[in-house]
Amino acid sequence: MQFPSSWLQGASRGEAIACELRLRIINGTLRPGEILSENRIAADFDSSRSPVREALRTLSNEGLIRLERMGVVILGLNMKDVEELYDVRFLIESFVQQRLAADVPPALITQLSNIIDKMQLAGKHQDAVEFAYQDLTFHETIVEAASHSRISHLWKSIRYVVMTVMLLTTRRVFAQGESKVSAVIEKHRSLATALESGDKALIQHGVRTYFKDSGQTLHESFEF
Repeated sequence: MQFPSSWLQGASRGEAIACELRLRIINGTLRPGEILSENRIAADFDSSRSPVREALRTLSNEGLIRLERMGVVILGLNMKDVEELYDVRFLIESFVQQRLAADVPPALITQLSNIIDKMQLAGKHQDAVEFAYQDLTFHETIVEAASHSRISHLWKSIRYVVMTVMLLTTRRVFAQGESKVSAVIEKHRSLATALESGDKALIQHGVRTYFKDSGQTLHESFEF
C-alpha cells in the first residue's frame, strides 16, 4: 500500500516522505524497534538527506519514531495510542460543535451535505481513498468553522496521523460490504442533522454515538 498521491498535491518532498513512512509505520510494515538510517531512507525514496531529515523531525514530533545517533528507531502506534488519538478527536469535535450550536452557519450545513454526497459517490464507485478523504474533510470543515485558533493548531498537530488511520479504517469498512459503507455515511448525516438543530444535548449525543461506533471500527481494523 502506498500513501495516495492525490493527497500529496502541494506537499514538499519532505512532507511526502513523511506521509509514506507514517503509513508504513501505522500499517505495521515498519515494526516497533526496527532501526533505519537516514542513508537507507534517502536511497529508498531516491532523495537527498535534507528532505529525509525534515520528514524524520515531523514523525519524531508525532511520537512515531525516536531519533538516535545510531539511526531512527521505530516506535509505532499501539492500540492505546490509537484510542488516545481518538480521545483527542472526541474532545476537539465535542468542543467545536458545542461552540457552533448557538449560531450554526447555514453555509456550513450546505458544505457538510455536499461532502456527504461525495462520500456516497465514492462508496458507489468503491473508491476507499476518496471516501476517506471526504470523511476527513467533513470533520475538518466543522473544526475550521469554529474559528478557534488554538483548537485549529491542536487539530493540525494530529491531522496527518488521523488521516492515515482513517485511510486504513476506511479500507476495513469497504471490505465489510455496502451496508457498512452506508452505515458510515448515515453516521455523518446524523452528525450534520444534530448540528443543524442547534440543540446542544442532541449534538453531544450525536458526537458520543459517532465516536463510540468509530472506536469499535478501530479495534476491528488494527491488530497489535
